[in-house]
Amino acid sequence: MTGNDICASEVSLRMSSAASAPADPAPRGARRILAAQAARYGSPEELRVVEGSLAAPAANEVTIETRAIGVNGFDAKMLSGVFGRDESALPLVPGLELAGVITAVGDRIAADGSYKIGDEVVSATSSGAYATSVNRDTTGLLRKPGDLTFEQAAGLVVVGGTAAQLVAAAAPTEGQTILIHGASGAVGRLAAQLAIAEGARVIGTASAKHHERLRELGVEPVAYGEGLEQRVRDVTPDGVAAALDTVGNDEAIDVSLAIVGDPQRVFTIAGFSRLDTGIVPLDGRPDQPAAEVRVASRPGLLRALATGELSFPIAATFPFEQAAEALTLVASGRAGGKVVLVVG
Repeated sequence: MTGNDICASEVSLRMSSAASAPADPAPRGARRILAAQAARYGSPEELRVVEGSLAAPAANEVTIETRAIGVNGFDAKMLSGVFGRDESALPLVPGLELAGVITAVGDRIAADGSYKIGDEVVSATSSGAYATSVNRDTTGLLRKPGDLTFEQAAGLVVVGGTAAQLVAAAAPTEGQTILIHGASGAVGRLAAQLAIAEGARVIGTASAKHHERLRELGVEPVAYGEGLEQRVRDVTPDGVAAALDTVGNDEAIDVSLAIVGDPQRVFTIAGFSRLDTGIVPLDGRPDQPAAEVRVASRPGLLRALATGELSFPIAATFPFEQAAEALTLVASGRAGGKVVLVVG
């Protein structure tokens, strides 16, 4: 999968502002759309909203009119070129997850009736979600529960799957204590709830302003910063069974190693510069612990959020046209939870 899937195979885009003169008419069978794309690698500020055309869906595809798009740190990393700078992949349309309404179906889908126009769905199986409409293969497509808003559904599945993999990799048993770094963030908050549901005791690092909300979830919060190791030891003198790191800084890794002891019981989704310590990275690769959980957990996570078993507030929403601003906030690490783009 590349960040340019939507540009290369689905849509032809004008490299100009959407506010400029109208684009040429869309090819027969195509529809006009907007997409947020970057013409070069760099910061989120490179994103520009441009006009384009989306082809009719292939036989095994559906067209989804986007209503909400989840904004993730991965999107900023892709734009930065940290995963590689393939100039032939430009322009890049980021985005992994979206929720919306089916507006067209391919011939095979129409024949088997698996999806129909008007169905509300969630997709997180391909890049290129920063667009007002997309074509998606129905493999891995999820139905949006009626009790969820589009914003909730669009923001859950990527961070939720990551949280589920973290907890499954640690495999806490009843009564074990787990340390979660960044417990107030989107992934950390979900991981804490999933671990508690498994019977674990959760110690979570977060700034003081988030402590009360974490206590409401059953988390025992501790403030990060100087003296963190001792504060953790004060609340759990017998140590912890595993540490789940969503922050990736030296403090989180060093304290985890000191408290846990065994680097193979320290799981990180962010501390990749510290892999020389022996900690376990979880970045979506199929050969990593509990890799299958990242995708397999998504339907259950949507159901759990719909029934109220999970709490997942949206920290901020931005209109689609402010995709650059939304991604800048996420990349800063100061979002304080999930950020979602709203379309329309």
